Amino acid sequence: MFTPTADRRSLLDRAHRGDIEGAFGRLAAVDTGPRRSRARRLAALAAIVGPGVIVMVADNDAGGVSVYAQAGQDHGLALAWLIVLLAPVLFVNQEMVARLGAVTGAGHARLIFERFGRRWGRFAVGDLLVLNLLTIVTELIGAALAVSYFGISRYVSVPVAAVGLIAATSTGSFRRWERTMCVLIALNLLVVPLIVMAHPRPSVVAHGLAPVLGGGLSGQLVLFVIAMVGTTVAPWQLFLQQSSVIDKRITARWLSYERVDTLIGTVLFAVVAIAVLGCCALAFDTTAWHGSFVDAAQTARGLQARLGTPAGALFALVLLNASVLGAGVVALSGSYAIGDVLGVKHSLHRGFDDARAFHGSFAGLIALAVLMVLVPGAPLGLLTTLVQALAGVLLPGATVFLLLLCNDRAVLGPWVNPRWLNAAASIVVGILVVLSALLTTSTLAPGVDLVKVALALGLVLVVVLVGLAVAHSRGHSEREGPAMTPWEARTWTMPRLETLPPPRACRERTIALVALRCYVLTAAALLVFKALELVT
Repeated sequence: MFTPTADRRSLLDRAHRGDIEGAFGRLAAVDTGPRRSRARRLAALAAIVGPGVIVMVADNDAGGVSVYAQAGQDHGLALAWLIVLLAPVLFVNQEMVARLGAVTGAGHARLIFERFGRRWGRFAVGDLLVLNLLTIVTELIGAALAVSYFGISRYVSVPVAAVGLIAATSTGSFRRWERTMCVLIALNLLVVPLIVMAHPRPSVVAHGLAPVLGGGLSGQLVLFVIAMVGTTVAPWQLFLQQSSVIDKRITARWLSYERVDTLIGTVLFAVVAIAVLGCCALAFDTTAWHGSFVDAAQTARGLQARLGTPAGALFALVLLNASVLGAGVVALSGSYAIGDVLGVKHSLHRGFDDARAFHGSFAGLIALAVLMVLVPGAPLGLLTTLVQALAGVLLPGATVFLLLLCNDRAVLGPWVNPRWLNAAASIVVGILVVLSALLTTSTLAPGVDLVKVALALGLVLVVVLVGLAVAHSRGHSEREGPAMTPWEARTWTMPRLETLPPPRACRERTIALVALRCYVLTAAALLVFKALELVT
């Protein structure tokens, strides 16, 4: 337990000024007692909360608000069940990266480079940076659409938002950045009153929640479902939460509190996402607005027409806030990854003068996105949906790297994944690949019956997963590490990354990674083709 002494306060002051390693090393000597009382446990949780909540709520960014609004406006409540199913997937993914960060003290990009080699590291980080740049573009598109509701030009609002983000991130204080993000998170919750303004009736809600996809299974619907998956479980979240856990100096000792932090964030994410979808579904049901989504700005005007001026203004404010929050965290995840790869200082505890590459890459990503957004005549609404779909296409690759790291005993020791978690994550990856295969089929053979194709692919997926389970059970004994006492297991942390033995050569793993790379390239190319098809 913390000792309330002047010495402790002095150590904390030193920590926040940047002498983190020495200050927290000495704090460990006085913070050794168990937290048996509820008050002390809540105090510890309050100190740890941050990385999980910020990442999860920031998931409801401009792309998320736009996609969930489109789901409600075009499909009613019929896709709300997808958010409910994706929330546990989101929690499981983020719990794994939080565990990696707390136990290893190494960023996600650095672990990939060290354990898979430079070729696969460039593959993972390159995909991340391309996707991050496009995602930041969608965030600034959201900001432009939001302020257009109030009659403000995007040529004014977008540069102002960019300058504000750069200033908020380069202060050299992790605490100040975290508090700024928490204010934006609180503002994001303003969407909840919109569901009340829509006057939900129990009978209408119960009927609309039935997971029936009207009009059959079409390629356009598959594309949209992939977009919903991509905006809910995005690759940038993996890199950001792991680096944030490290930057906040959260170790394995505090991992149970970090899991609660992630769980709180997951609940808040689901509440906001369902509120956006439900509000648009109820407001536009049986009206001319139903099924005619254009972009988030038009949705705000539709809410104004249906529910009154306060509702339209509130939705526009939520969209603007989500855009700023999303752009900040997505750019930051890219900066952390670049710092990992280059081996330079990369921490929010450091100001611009002390971490030029870190803050410079952040500013560069924002500036490049600003230039792309200000191109006149771009189809902003369609671009937002397609970028979220690209995130869904790239997610299986990111998840496979995450799974392999979380089963690397040299990296995580006794903290490696349990069997059930590997099984759940494998099912998620398989479903995403099936969705991409459906998108491929609908693009190459538009007249084919996608329901039959989906059933056939589902059967193949079951066979593959059963085969993987059998192979894993046969080799499970090889994964067992040395026996440890409960205390040794709980306090185990990874040795210095450079001292770890190299991963065991595995031809099957290499073949799987090559196939994964081919899948990503093929799916991304077909996604671009589908985009051109929708535009024309």
